[in-house]
Amino acid sequence: MKRIFARSTLRDIWEKQTDSEQYLKTWYDIAMNLNWKTPNDVKQTYVNVSILKNGRIVFNIKGNSYRLIVKFNFEKQWAFIRFIGTHSEYDKINADEI
Repeated sequence: MKRIFARSTLRDIWEKQTDSEQYLKTWYDIAMNLNWKTPNDVKQTYVNVSILKNGRIVFNIKGNSYRLIVKFNFEKQWAFIRFIGTHSEYDKINADEI
């Protein structure tokens, strides 16, 4: 990815949930260094992702302790962090619309 909006969202979470820091930093580094062109490219890197509509992908972070929803624009190589939270927090949102 050329740009991930916004890394500060990840930092806000790992400052509150310190057990997630290294996992989120690793996800960020991998996402920045790979050139994903399609959701299937993402799935080749992260086999357990859930591919949703409208370019959204749900990542399981830290052994499924957290969920990360990212909306991708593969053509422009942009990734928008839409949500990061625990499973219980994830269950309270609509992943297709957040």
